[in-house]
Amino acid sequence: MRVVTEEQVRTVLMDVLDPEIQIDIVNLGMVYGIDIQDGGKRIKVTVTLTTMGCPLFDDIKEQIIEKLSELEGVEQVDVELTFDPPWDKEMMSEEAKLVFKYLF
Repeated sequence: MRVVTEEQVRTVLMDVLDPEIQIDIVNLGMVYGIDIQDGGKRIKVTVTLTTMGCPLFDDIKEQIIEKLSELEGVEQVDVELTFDPPWDKEMMSEEAKLVFKYLF
């Protein structure tokens, strides 16, 4: 069995889209931390939302759990929500900033 890496987790998380703007949560800068434990059996992802009180957290959380659970050897995925520090547009990748500029 291969050990799950942070790079693999980030790559998978690029398939998790913010339901409102259809940009992935990695490029949006919403992923604050990835903690891989027990050789990849357990993964904890700390994320934020683009706005406090966003009603779409459950959708994003479900996507994260579903996609990371498909990685070989992963038995448990935990998603922690934080607003410290608060998200702002500067956290986005340059690519996401370009897309965002055209959308809004």
